[in-house]
Amino acid sequence: MKKIVTYLIIGIASILFMTNPVQASSSDLFLNQLDFQAQINQDGSMNVTEKWNIEIEDTNTLYKTFKTDKTKYSNITNVQVTEVTNAKKQPFSKQNQWSYHLPKGKYFGGLNDDKEFEIAWGVGLEDSSATRTYEISYQVEDAIAKYQDYAELYWQFVGQEFEIDAKKITGTILLPYNADSKENIKVWGHTEDLNGEIYATDTNKIEFTIHRFRSGRYVEVRTLFPTEMITHAGRGENTERLEQVLQEETKWANQANERRKRKEDMKIIATIIVNLVAIILTIFSIKSIIKNVKKIKTSKKLVPSQEIKYYREMPRENATPAEALALLEKQVGSFYSSTHIGRVFSATLLDLNLKKMIDFQVNDKIITIKMLEENSEKLEAFKDEKAIFEFLKKACEQNHGEITIKELEKYIKKSQSKVMKLKEKIDKSTEQALYEKELADQKGKQEKTDITAYAVLLFILLVFSTILFGILISIPNINPIGMIPFILATLVQLIVFCVLSGKMNVLTQKGIDENAEWKGLKRYMEDFSMLDKREVPELVIWEKFLVYATVFGIADKVLKQLKIVYPNMTEQFDVNTYGYMYLMMNTDFSNSFSNAISSSMSSAYSSASGGGGGFSGGGRRPDGGRRRRWRKIDPTLLT
Repeated sequence: MKKIVTYLIIGIASILFMTNPVQASSSDLFLNQLDFQAQINQDGSMNVTEKWNIEIEDTNTLYKTFKTDKTKYSNITNVQVTEVTNAKKQPFSKQNQWSYHLPKGKYFGGLNDDKEFEIAWGVGLEDSSATRTYEISYQVEDAIAKYQDYAELYWQFVGQEFEIDAKKITGTILLPYNADSKENIKVWGHTEDLNGEIYATDTNKIEFTIHRFRSGRYVEVRTLFPTEMITHAGRGENTERLEQVLQEETKWANQANERRKRKEDMKIIATIIVNLVAIILTIFSIKSIIKNVKKIKTSKKLVPSQEIKYYREMPRENATPAEALALLEKQVGSFYSSTHIGRVFSATLLDLNLKKMIDFQVNDKIITIKMLEENSEKLEAFKDEKAIFEFLKKACEQNHGEITIKELEKYIKKSQSKVMKLKEKIDKSTEQALYEKELADQKGKQEKTDITAYAVLLFILLVFSTILFGILISIPNINPIGMIPFILATLVQLIVFCVLSGKMNVLTQKGIDENAEWKGLKRYMEDFSMLDKREVPELVIWEKFLVYATVFGIADKVLKQLKIVYPNMTEQFDVNTYGYMYLMMNTDFSNSFSNAISSSMSSAYSSASGGGGGFSGGGRRPDGGRRRRWRKIDPTLLT
């Protein structure tokens, strides 16, 4: 296992080093597509329409800001916001005063409290989620700088503070009119991840595309086009611009190409590492498969010495309820759930009553447990029953050696740490008793535990590697072909370990035989009313049988059958004649007590770790919901 884990860690590290995973957005917003349509005008202004197809969750207001910078533009005007639903446009109404939250259907376009130009609109999804499409249009005054040889648009459509991931960003920029040739239009695009394309697709059109945009990046476009297209511009210089721009862009292009080459080299290295690790792991898997297939062939699954349908005697007179349940379930160790422990607790109290350690008393259907013995010396050979007796004795300390069932329930609920310690004692003492009595195989138990741990690890590894393969195969220039035989080998190995786990013998031959007898007794107790009455034991024997019926969870069924077989039994004895059988016949002792203990212990488990109270189901926020505004949706201009 250590070798497999080591190589797995190496594989994960190499993959993480290679893939440069996408950073998740900090908000509950995601853009399926963000599209820009920009029209450059002859007066140097630019009209922009942004179309947002966005998934929104728990958000009241969306907005974007433009940092005020007179060297980049002079003003933003003509703001409009429209919601598009099924090709129908619903314009928002303008609100003249800035506010932190906007009502649904309202928009604001102007200076905010930070003296930045802001476009905001109310979406009305503060406590819900939906996918919406919005169109935001505005005019940027003096967006174009005019020079002697070229006019220039240098515009950051998405700024670095934009914190929404986008599946795709597209844009179209239209010039005032057609140039003589596309060669007269120079275009460059800038984005940190180098995952975009930009072209002059016509003599008056520029288009750009970015796939898988990550929040915190930017999208920037720079274009030079014939200066005569601009009749007037508020910005510019009486100098030539082309040479300076070419120098800057050549430098940045060389740096970008170096980064691309490094990324491609990294992908090649990562591909080699991934496939090498996969091949090594495949070899280990194949060796493990061969080894364990041989082990399966040589392993012999123990079976009962004889087949038993019904067993009418006690399989073992001194068997505690916890031991009987462990043998019936073929489980050794910490397998008891809260339901199991509840039944073990109930059945053990019944057995302690038969052993004259405690007594049950009924007064107006109130059941009281009274301690008959002060110490647990008689239970030295029954460690699990001794633990329950001492737990019960502790609960009775404040009540002069007796306690009602309801009081015991309250005690259990308030004693979470004591409950957990009691479970640990029952687990440990029952397991040790089965080893000492040669009913369980300690070596077989350890082997089964190890094999189960291997199987769990293999299942996790199989799921992880399958998901990882799907991710890697979608990355360009990555070919994780070596993972395919590894995934298949891991699947086969998992199947082999599951088969091998089923062949491991937790019980000895003696334990298997007793397991068959407990199963036969359980089956007999479930069906005895349908059998020949001559085969039904004396009524007094059922006091002992009911101890195990309780721990097996079939006490109700047995009691119903007893009333059928012995219709006048309740008239034949009182509480002093047949002990707790009177209680079980005349009260809901078995169900109410067992279920209450199980429920109480389940409550105890939910708060038994971490040092605090348990959160089991959850609840509503006291404020009933949040009105959130996404302050970091901020496409900025180049600064």
